[in-house]
Amino acid sequence: MPRLDQQKIRDSYQRVLFSNRVSPKTNNGLKDPAFFENKKSPIHRWVPWIAGFSAGFVDSVFDLYLQSDVETETPVILDPFAGVGTTIFQAVVRGYDAVGFDINPYASLAASTKARCLSVNIEALRSRVLELEDLSSKWRSTPAPNIEKPPLKTKEPFFSPRIEKQVLHALDYIDRIDDGLIKDLFRIAFGSVMVGVSNYSYEPSLGTRRSAGKPAMKDADFARVLSGKCREMLDDIISVKGLIKRPESLGDARIRHANFLSDHHTVEDNSVDLLITSPPYLNNYHYVRNTRPQLYWLSFVSKPDEQKGLETGNFGKYWQEVRGLEDVPLTFEYEELRAILSELKETRKEAGVYGGSGWANYVASYFNDTYVFWEIVSRVLKTGGSAVIVIGNSVIQGIEIEVDRLFGEIAREHGLKFVGTYIIRDKRVGSSITDSTVRYGNGEKRSLYDAAVVVEKPGL
Repeated sequence: MPRLDQQKIRDSYQRVLFSNRVSPKTNNGLKDPAFFENKKSPIHRWVPWIAGFSAGFVDSVFDLYLQSDVETETPVILDPFAGVGTTIFQAVVRGYDAVGFDINPYASLAASTKARCLSVNIEALRSRVLELEDLSSKWRSTPAPNIEKPPLKTKEPFFSPRIEKQVLHALDYIDRIDDGLIKDLFRIAFGSVMVGVSNYSYEPSLGTRRSAGKPAMKDADFARVLSGKCREMLDDIISVKGLIKRPESLGDARIRHANFLSDHHTVEDNSVDLLITSPPYLNNYHYVRNTRPQLYWLSFVSKPDEQKGLETGNFGKYWQEVRGLEDVPLTFEYEELRAILSELKETRKEAGVYGGSGWANYVASYFNDTYVFWEIVSRVLKTGGSAVIVIGNSVIQGIEIEVDRLFGEIAREHGLKFVGTYIIRDKRVGSSITDSTVRYGNGEKRSLYDAAVVVEKPGL
């Protein structure tokens, strides 16, 4: 594959896309991973996401840990929990090949669409955006099309009637687009703006506007919001394509809507140069339930059983899925974790599964999946390759769990070298479970943080 002048394209691309980077901390050269940086970056700003990391962080990982000779070999980048594709897109524009997995089909759609977006026919996309702007101006005065609404059960109507009519017109229009990539771009646009005109909001979890102290959304110009988003996406693609003079030098991307722990066999042994990812944190944030609107309205799921499959297959499980099970054992020997589980089981016993016993099942399930994860990584990573995992600590029932350190130490069980864990944000937004801080004997309080866990696969 012909190569771009890596330094020139990197410099020009970053000047345009990453002009608002945060300052690096004393953390081995890694950038602050906060996803909010992506909200101002072309392409990355398309899909709001509650978690993940910034494009600038991914670039810093490439610069620090990618060892392959990019002049003679195309590096392979893996993101097992790809989310909306930050790692994947950054790899593609550098000319690297990328492999991504995500169990959430909406996230997979976003990652795949962003990875392919630079190959879209600009004039065909522009024509569709103009057509949408013209047709959507009549949606308020035109009866809704005869299409079935999704069976999404909510405490109150997801859309108010005036907005819902426009939403149905939009879905009908998108369904009639014959170009697959353009259709996916419009579906992403729809999914990214739909909650903003609904009776629900992210605070940060999905809930009714009323419960957040906000009035119901009785009316909104959804047509204008959607067409504005589509025009923003068109402008982003044009601006980024203008930076890439040789499109044939873009990397290839392979995105799988799948559970990495069960579908990892699709990645060859010793094939991955660098793994960059951020798995679900040990904080029980319910990614599936928070994307239910997109999953149902974009027809990824049509009944609760399909949603249930996404929930039970999630990395680390959800507390709601394991709290009522019999004692979930740790499937590998680790004295420190066993001690934590024993302590958890003794906390708030009077609360039953809502106390320590249910949370002990959750923690055991989480680290059982962590053990399997590293077993797979040890197989697919090249000798000399690295893995950089963004993860945070957790406080459950008043007990701090240093997830980052435990991640690295469990990697050792599979012959990998635990290089270190670097604090990249010492105060992260969010709360822990039951207690938000831990008090030690010296009166010091510990807060939640983000860390990068760095692991290498040593030579024989």
